[in-house]
Amino acid sequence: MRKKWYVLFIAALAIWACSSDGSSDNPPTDDDMGGGDDMIPVTFDRGAMLTNWADNIIIPSYKAFQSELSELQQAYNTFTADKTEENLTNFRVAWLDAHTAWQWVSMFEIGPAESAGYRLNMNTYPADTDLIDSFLTTGTFDLSLPANRDAKGFGALDYLLNGLDANDTDLLERWTNGTDAANTEDFINAILSDMMSLTDDVVGQWEGSYRNTFVSNDGSSATASVDRFVNDFIFYYEKFLRAGKMGIPLGVFSNSLLPQNLEAFHKGDVSKALFLEGLSAVQDFFNGKHFGSATTGESLASYLDDLNTVKDGEDLTKLINDQINEARDLVGELGTFREEIENNDPPTNMLLAYDQVQAVVPLLKVDMVSTMSISIDFVDADGD
Repeated sequence: MRKKWYVLFIAALAIWACSSDGSSDNPPTDDDMGGGDDMIPVTFDRGAMLTNWADNIIIPSYKAFQSELSELQQAYNTFTADKTEENLTNFRVAWLDAHTAWQWVSMFEIGPAESAGYRLNMNTYPADTDLIDSFLTTGTFDLSLPANRDAKGFGALDYLLNGLDANDTDLLERWTNGTDAANTEDFINAILSDMMSLTDDVVGQWEGSYRNTFVSNDGSSATASVDRFVNDFIFYYEKFLRAGKMGIPLGVFSNSLLPQNLEAFHKGDVSKALFLEGLSAVQDFFNGKHFGSATTGESLASYLDDLNTVKDGEDLTKLINDQINEARDLVGELGTFREEIENNDPPTNMLLAYDQVQAVVPLLKVDMVSTMSISIDFVDADGD
């Protein structure tokens, strides 16, 4: 009997040893990630990180963007009062300045922004040019309808400023003496008013009660602020920065080149700059860098450092930053995105740069979140 007990004990011990081996060669999958709050003890101060995010990154970024939108509205008011080529140029510059500032807030789709569908209402592209043309002809439109999201925001302004006519002389003539001149003026005013209203609402809520709601929800559950925002952050990088600005126009998901799906397609030469701005915003957020400052605070990077996270013998924080830098370098060497896609079949250099952008995804979506015991809550349908 004693011998039988001993054999059973040895067998059980062997089974336990096999099942608890942490050196498996199989990397974690989406289904493995997170695994619950009891996987590792959470000693990092999540509340301090949330405070840094809210007070030094999110709210200041929103305020700066709000200011750029106000400048855009003023530039348009100046143009409508005196439709000169100089004022048109200034209006176009203000549009690009605001569009650039947008790259620093687009990732913050949580709380007020999530409730308002902020990102889709502000920057859905490509713009539905046929629908916009019908609005200009009839003077009838309702920008509150979800079906009209691709006929307003930055995408619509890109078409109106850069795609309606071949040159500024013709555009000025259209907006001054054209049959739809009054409708066009009303429509652009409506677009800008909609963008300001949405932004004022989001900023107002962050400066109001939502900031404290966000910061105080500092636990480590799936519904806590860190877990939810990390999911939103990775979703933004994967779906909107990587896929939306590069992969979809490149035909990565369709096997067909789609340059018309580039952000700011009608301007032609700024899509790459907007992508790089968005990439810098992502990296600065990862490192906890204060908006408009070199100062850093508690962040995803310092969280990983606190957990002493190593991948293949290297510091994970450094690996992530190095990979983002590698992606930036290769993208920076490209011509404009539109030139790369339209003048090359296949656009080999841009595809190689895209691969480096893609290489950031598993570092965030597998390695980072598994270390932090955060479960991914969205479905990846890209097959990557």
